[in-house]
Amino acid sequence: MDFEASDKVGHLLAYAALMFWFSQLYLSRSLRLIHAAIFLLMGIGLEVLQGISGLRTYEIMDMLANTAGVLLGWLAARLAPPLLRP
Repeated sequence: MDFEASDKVGHLLAYAALMFWFSQLYLSRSLRLIHAAIFLLMGIGLEVLQGISGLRTYEIMDMLANTAGVLLGWLAARLAPPLLRP
């Protein structure tokens, strides 16, 4: 994709896919909440580490795109029937 915020779309889709995948693997609400929290912390933590490293930039908008992706993946998993049966 070649537009100004294309990396934000990438962040959103990556975290949505990650959350959706784990929501299909773990059907219980409590495990989904735990995974959502882990992915949110991971998205924030990676941005902070990038800023500290000095090699990459720290962007609040990346964190928001990651968070929106987790929420989108959660919602998609709630609306979709389980694709993987135990």
